[in-house]
Amino acid sequence: MKKEIITYNQNLESEEQKICDTLAAVINETLSEAEYKIWHAHPVWFLNENPIVGYSKQKAGIRLMFWSGKDFEEKDLNVHGAKFKDASIFFTHVDEINSTDLKRWLQKSREIQWDYKNIVKRKGVLERLK
Repeated sequence: MKKEIITYNQNLESEEQKICDTLAAVINETLSEAEYKIWHAHPVWFLNENPIVGYSKQKAGIRLMFWSGKDFEEKDLNVHGAKFKDASIFFTHVDEINSTDLKRWLQKSREIQWDYKNIVKRKGVLERLK
């Protein structure tokens, strides 16, 4: 794992760090072709420069967000963005992470993508990638 992600995770409380370390490990294993970095102050993974998945600390816990997750049709990804196609789940304890679900969502994130990479160029309009 990249040093900047390790540093991000180490700056969290103990349980939050365990959650983020687990998420990062499963994401890196499942999306091994993805590039990742700290983007807008939190870890984000990209496929072809398009943001796919990331996590961040929020008041409700660690938020795992899929940029195109609204179209995954997954009941547990139940926090939807109002303007875009994102969907999230919050974790407060590492035991809440279901690795089977997480891997399925990551596979869907590879297959179902909206073009966030070019959203500024398109003046806020999202197009589905094929």
